[in-house]
Amino acid sequence: MAVTVIGVDGGDLPKGGAEALESARLVVGGRRHLEVHAPEHARKLELGPLDPALNALSSLSGDEHGVVLASGDPGFFGAVRALRERGIRCTVLPSTSSVQQLMARVGRSWDDVVVVSAHGRDLRQAINVCRARPAVAVLTAPKAGPAQIASGLAGWRRTMVVAEDLGGPNESVVTIEPAEAAKRTWYEPNIVLSLADLDDVPHRGWIAGGEPVPPATGWALSEDEFSHRDGMITKAEVRAVALAKLAPRPGTLVWDVGAGSGSVAVECARMGAATIAVESNEAQVVRLVTNAASHGVDVRIEEGAAPQALRNLPRPDAIFVGGGGTEVVTACAHAGASRVVVALAALDRVGPTRDALRAADYEVEGVQLSAARLAELPDGASRLEAANPVVLISGYRRECFWAR
Repeated sequence: MAVTVIGVDGGDLPKGGAEALESARLVVGGRRHLEVHAPEHARKLELGPLDPALNALSSLSGDEHGVVLASGDPGFFGAVRALRERGIRCTVLPSTSSVQQLMARVGRSWDDVVVVSAHGRDLRQAINVCRARPAVAVLTAPKAGPAQIASGLAGWRRTMVVAEDLGGPNESVVTIEPAEAAKRTWYEPNIVLSLADLDDVPHRGWIAGGEPVPPATGWALSEDEFSHRDGMITKAEVRAVALAKLAPRPGTLVWDVGAGSGSVAVECARMGAATIAVESNEAQVVRLVTNAASHGVDVRIEEGAAPQALRNLPRPDAIFVGGGGTEVVTACAHAGASRVVVALAALDRVGPTRDALRAADYEVEGVQLSAARLAELPDGASRLEAANPVVLISGYRRECFWAR
């Protein structure tokens, strides 16, 4: 048995493709690809569910040849993985991927572009990457296309480039605002490019997809790395444990409620998560904007008091509550997050916070954090200078997004 996977991009077949098709006993592919490329003498199997096609390819005898017609580069989020998982080794003749074609149409370099797939997974993960990163290409799927992505980008400053039927007779490349894209019906297949700045020329990088996360400069940064008011900031030691409990990562959305200067929101964004900071104090909002800009991250800011300001926000994966009473904790506990972390300075709030999380079916843990930092005495010797203790109450639900 021999199997050749041929990429189709609307142009000529890749070198060797015509010869592979001529010798094929079985040709598998989408209807359009079969109509254009499959020879008359071969058995044809239209791709729907993958299992019938994989079974048919596996049943070929020793000297029989099968061909799979796939879009673009079949090794890039394509058919090659499914074949290898079934134990079918194959020869791959790639064409230009849809991402390459789109970026060529736009005339933009793309080594900084993060590429995510919406096939067979929760679309929220792809949308959260678009919310967090300045340049993201999304490989769409039925019911997970441009309109749905655009709806998820409401509240974020983004421009979308939508390419329909690349290389086909109905090719169209449209630059559009998300509010308009959400109202349209889009021709399939399509691909989406989400950009924070349409005209930005990205810095010369060294790794595809932009700087990796977590960032090379680490996390739980010193308070001196943030603009804040009179020490009113979540201390680095507390932030380190809070980040461990929140588990921010690409594909997640984190709320920072009662954000203050936004140190937690900024740190979560630096680790690849989409973030929303909720803060009612105007002076703190200004600091938030400054801190996000100085660390080069995109934090969506909702100026208003919780719980009212939470009502129309997209569902989070994790929530940090840095300020507000039991009413705020209760509202956060019913927002649908897998993780809620509450920082408390007052001991009399520990019980009500724990009870609010338990009432919302969270498993609850708590830890009191005390830190003493080295401080220099006038003679150059060192002493320990204690910081005020803080209690972190953490609620977990088992249906975490990364287990899906």
